[in-house]
Amino acid sequence: MRYAMCNLKAAALAAVIISCTAWAGPAVAETLKIATDSGAKGSDAGNAIENWAKEIETATNGELKLEIFYQNELGGQQEVFDLLMAGDVDLMLNWPMTSYDKRISLIYTPYMFTDWSAALAAYGKDGWLSSALSEVYADAGLKYLGAWPEGFNGVGTKGGHATTVEAAKTFKVRVPPVSPFTETIAAMGYQTATIDWGELYSALQTGVVDGDSANVIFYDFKYFGDVLTDYVHSRQQFLTGILTANMESWDKLSPEQQQAVAAGAEKVMLAQFEAAKRADDGYVEDWKKLGHKYVELSPEELESLRKTVREAVWPQMEPLIGADLLDLVRQNASAD
Repeated sequence: MRYAMCNLKAAALAAVIISCTAWAGPAVAETLKIATDSGAKGSDAGNAIENWAKEIETATNGELKLEIFYQNELGGQQEVFDLLMAGDVDLMLNWPMTSYDKRISLIYTPYMFTDWSAALAAYGKDGWLSSALSEVYADAGLKYLGAWPEGFNGVGTKGGHATTVEAAKTFKVRVPPVSPFTETIAAMGYQTATIDWGELYSALQTGVVDGDSANVIFYDFKYFGDVLTDYVHSRQQFLTGILTANMESWDKLSPEQQQAVAAGAEKVMLAQFEAAKRADDGYVEDWKKLGHKYVELSPEELESLRKTVREAVWPQMEPLIGADLLDLVRQNASAD
């Protein structure tokens, strides 16, 4: 009888387990929110977060699902960054904001390098700049996952251009309200005016400023090609978006899921390094087709400008990024 009762209990337990398993159903996929602060659907940035999302979903066999938000769908640039910081957005492609940590200005340090190969070496998976930014972003509660480059910027002007500090003094150009853009352009000889992006076109039209000093040639071609006439590729800064994750969201993922997110980000980054260089070359040709002047500095002009700007601006970076990061820049900055 004792053995019979044991058999009955075992059978009952098995039935309960089978019943619970049947009711449990398949595991529910976890949904992450991914956003960009700059790029509508169909834009390069919009396509980038879509591709990142697809990479993650494929690598996790659908365990992670991504809900995508494009520019202005969750608010302006600062508002979306605030959502990332709060964990209401899990993954993001954004253009670096320094509101939570001034050390992020490291990314805008002028003349760290002036060619694409040096930029890739710095921003690669184990590059010196990526390693430094990883620590800075971690202190801010974010996981740094890679760069999304646009290229080297220059100065677009109307009615002429300058290739020397002395010649630049006759031009007043727009700078964005982020350090060290103003300091850099002033060291290059230009008069500066801080103007919001949305007001720049009218400022150029009315003569408030003679040019734009922050952007890669795409933006000057796309938005100001009818008012600007010259573009000097002075290469003072390498402009890039950053692929990031909220650290709390990151820590909730399994190691396998983290690997999928990181691998997807790296794939998107490497694809953009190739695409951005090709696109930059293409927009140069489009600019010339408008009858505009495009100027590459000679090696001597570039070296003179680089030396002048480094000597003037790098010491001013120390209060923003700290002595340790500035030393890192000095040790690794390209000499060519």
